Amino acid sequence: MNLSSNFPIAVFISGSGSNFIAIDQAIQRGEINGHIACVVSSTEKAGGLNYAKENRIDHFTPPGNIFKNDVELAALLQQKMRAYKVKLVVLAGFLKKIPAEFINDFAGQIINIHPALLPSFGGKGMYGKYVHEAVLAYGCKISGATVHLVNSDYDTGPPLIQKSVPVLNDDSAETLAARVLKIEHEILPKAVSYFANNAVEINGRSVQIIPK
Repeated sequence: MNLSSNFPIAVFISGSGSNFIAIDQAIQRGEINGHIACVVSSTEKAGGLNYAKENRIDHFTPPGNIFKNDVELAALLQQKMRAYKVKLVVLAGFLKKIPAEFINDFAGQIINIHPALLPSFGGKGMYGKYVHEAVLAYGCKISGATVHLVNSDYDTGPPLIQKSVPVLNDDSAETLAARVLKIEHEILPKAVSYFANNAVEINGRSVQIIPK
């Protein structure tokens, strides 16, 4: 863990945490000048928590009933992020809606990974296999992944990085998902590194990477 870095990162997960793990491994390789200060999970059953425990990364799971109260959830998340002095929040497969109050408080400091080329195949209910099933049903020839800034609506924030993959004639939702996941593991750590290097310039919907 690169604790010498002054760029604390929070990663929010709900499942296996493979993107969270990809970020941490990129940090270990020296590709990101930051450290994961804490992991927030929407459920105690998230597989990614095992990696956090094994690698002694602080983690917590908000109580389940709090997800029904945006005001209380926002206050709890704000308290935790400030306690860890978090400078970037990464939604890495987090399946709960983030309260608008929290998003406004961390405007320009929250990013999400989506397994499609937004604005296509985004929005409420479009996650995981549902995205890939929709891509195949539409007959798309390419798909991909998008890292974007988070605003108060599902998957509508300005894109930061997008990368495409081919859709093959014999693809299933599972094979397409595996191909897309590989590039998710490339572009999400890259996006985090841009923020850690203070190389992201945001002007409305225009997001540019300014080499430092």
